Amino acid sequence: MRRRPNEGKSVMNANPSAAIATRDLCKRFNGFAALEGLTLSVAHGLIFGLLGPNGAGKSTTIKILTTLLDASAGSAAVAGFDVAKEPLQVRRHIGYVPQMLSADGALTGYENLRLSASLYGLLGAGREARIDEAIAFSGLGDAAGKLVRTYSGGMIRRLEIAQATLHLPEVLFLDEPTIGLDPVARRTVWDRLQHLREARGTTILITTHDMEEADLLCDELAILHQGRLAATGTPAGLKAQVGPESTLDDVFVQFSGAVIDHGGDYRDVRESRGTIRRLG
Repeated sequence: MRRRPNEGKSVMNANPSAAIATRDLCKRFNGFAALEGLTLSVAHGLIFGLLGPNGAGKSTTIKILTTLLDASAGSAAVAGFDVAKEPLQVRRHIGYVPQMLSADGALTGYENLRLSASLYGLLGAGREARIDEAIAFSGLGDAAGKLVRTYSGGMIRRLEIAQATLHLPEVLFLDEPTIGLDPVARRTVWDRLQHLREARGTTILITTHDMEEADLLCDELAILHQGRLAATGTPAGLKAQVGPESTLDDVFVQFSGAVIDHGGDYRDVRESRGTIRRLG
């Protein structure tokens, strides 16, 4: 596995200028605190993982950072722009891949990319060059002319990442990027994300319940529990805090106060099976 940037020293001290920063961020729904006092800093060029059980505040955080949801209190900045005061600038500098399907199955891969390019305001020869680059990046050269409904789950995810990065965003957000994918497809998506970070310097924030993904892919992690930040650090550093021979599963249980139930409850099963059906 690749060496993590700034391994063995504090990322905050190595790069004080953050790609993502929140201060005392709060979100309340009818008196319920979904997010309470979140202060977080993500340095440029990292793959950062946001962990926590369902209801911990992960989705709320990512929606605020992508300007889809207003905060109740506190502040947040992405790519140097205030998400509340400069939402249009934030949107110009980010890409977002949600869990929900963002590619149109009735269009080809090329047509999906062309539509995304138009939405990002890419025009003329530059647009075609960027689309060609995205097709090559996603490894979909042989499938670009085929309908997306014929794609495998891994191909769809690679296309969605390519769509979200056509405009070369500084920061990329992904919500459960590999849920429902087989091990080979999952590794391929990891490779694409690592390439984005290493070749373009893209800062990447993912939410995940996959402890292997968090351990192997992410440079730093934050664990949320009941809307609050419970722990942050490198995977190796967090495991060392819990004790010798600890796994990231142990870290998750220690700091989130939750038991990892790989079977899940009814809601978990329904949501994951719905995602698996759409990804094939």
